Amino acid sequence: MKIENCVAIVTGGNRGIGLGFVEELLDHGARRVYIGARNRQDGEQIAARDPDRLKAIELDVTNADQVRAAARACSDVTLLVNNAGLFVNERLYKTDDPDAARREMEVNFFGLLSMTRAFAPVIESNGGGAVVNVLSAGAIVGVPNMGGYSPSKFAARAASDCLRAELAPMKVGVTALIVGSVETRMSEHVKVKKSQPRDIGKAGLWAVAHNVSEHDTDPHAVAVRANLARDPAGLAAAMAARLDA
Repeated sequence: MKIENCVAIVTGGNRGIGLGFVEELLDHGARRVYIGARNRQDGEQIAARDPDRLKAIELDVTNADQVRAAARACSDVTLLVNNAGLFVNERLYKTDDPDAARREMEVNFFGLLSMTRAFAPVIESNGGGAVVNVLSAGAIVGVPNMGGYSPSKFAARAASDCLRAELAPMKVGVTALIVGSVETRMSEHVKVKKSQPRDIGKAGLWAVAHNVSEHDTDPHAVAVRANLARDPAGLAAAMAARLDA
C-alpha cells in the first residue's frame, strides 16, 4: 500500500516505538494519524505538534468498549499499527506476581487481536490497506528472563500468520515486525547498543509499502535471526544463561 495520503491509527502512539511510527507517518505524507493512548492527555500533547493531521483518542486495547468506540470514531483508517505492549519483567515460574503473564497476554496478544477484528472491516470499507504488528526478537526465540512477554509475542506472531490468510480476501495485508533492542522506556534495563524508535517506524513503513510479511527491523533483530538459523541450540543456551546474569 502507499503510505502517502493514508489514514493510520497507532496504538500506544504517545511514546516509544509508537511515537516513532507517528513521526515517520507524518514525514511520509500520511493524511491523518490517530494517536491511541490510555491517557488521552498524553496523546493530545503529541497531537498539538500538527493538529491538522494528528488526533488523540483514548484507547486501552484491553477495553472492548474503547476498541469499538475507536473503530466508530476512526472510520477512515487504512493502516492499523498494533504497537501497544506490556512487559512486566516477571518470570514464568519464579515470580511474586502469578498473573503477570496473563496481563502481558491480554495486551500483547488479545489486545492486538481485538484491534484487528475491529479495524479490518474499516480498512476493507476504505478500499483495503494493512495491519502492522509490532513484535519482538522474543517472538522467534524464547527469552526466559522476559517471563510472559516472549510467549505472548510468539502467540502474536502466529496470529499474524493466521490473520494474514484470513484478511487477504479483504485486501488487508498483515506485516509482522521483529524488533530487537530499541531506546524505549520498556528496554531501560537492557544494557546494549539500541536503535531509535523512528528507525523501527521507518523500517515498518518500508515493509508495509513493499508488502513484506515479516521484517527484521534493526541490527539486533537481524543478528538474532542469523544466530537462530546458524545455531538454534547455542542461541537457546545463551538465552537461558541470562537467567543467572
